[in-house]
Order: sequence, then C-alpha cells, then structure tokens
Amino acid sequence: MTLRALIINPGDNVANLIGPGSKAADVQCTVEGRQEIETIELLDDIPSNHKFARTDIKAGEPIMKYGLSIGRASKDIRRGEYVHVHNIESNRGRGDLRSK
Repeated sequence: MTLRALIINPGDNVANLIGPGSKAADVQCTVEGRQEIETIELLDDIPSNHKFARTDIKAGEPIMKYGLSIGRASKDIRRGEYVHVHNIESNRGRGDLRSK
C-alpha cells in the first residue's frame, strides 16, 4: 500500500498523513494545486491524519500548516518526524499572546 500525505500550502513545513504510517515507510506527498510529488521517509510511527515534518525545523521556528503559523517548534524536528504536542508549542487559544 502506498502511503500518501497532503500539503495544503507550498510554504507549509508539515504534511498531513492520510491514514496511519509506520516508521521507515515512504510517504508520497502531494502539494495542493501542483503536480509534483515529494517522497518523505517517516522517522516515527504516526497516527492516522496527524502531521509530520516536511523539512527540518529548528527549535523556535514556526510550524506552518495551511499557510499559517500554528505554533513553534519546542525542539529541533527532523524531516519525517512526527509533529505533535511533544515537540511544538501552540500559539492558538493562548490568552497570554493576545495584544494588550
């Protein structure tokens, strides 16, 4: 079975896995609106419909999904690594980040 993932915006540094994925599996990633396909090897087991790094992301860099920053990397994240609450800090729903 071929694993697939969708990248919504060409500037996104994460991809959404379609279905579950296993460590060392190759995932074919389609960028919305483009014909090219990127192949990324998963570094972790990843639950269905979760995200993984499309590129290496340094600690403190924004996590880009849907063309928007959804948080910041709390540590370095390697290409193909699972991206979730253990390695990102969300910037959504946080009252401490509101403008005063």
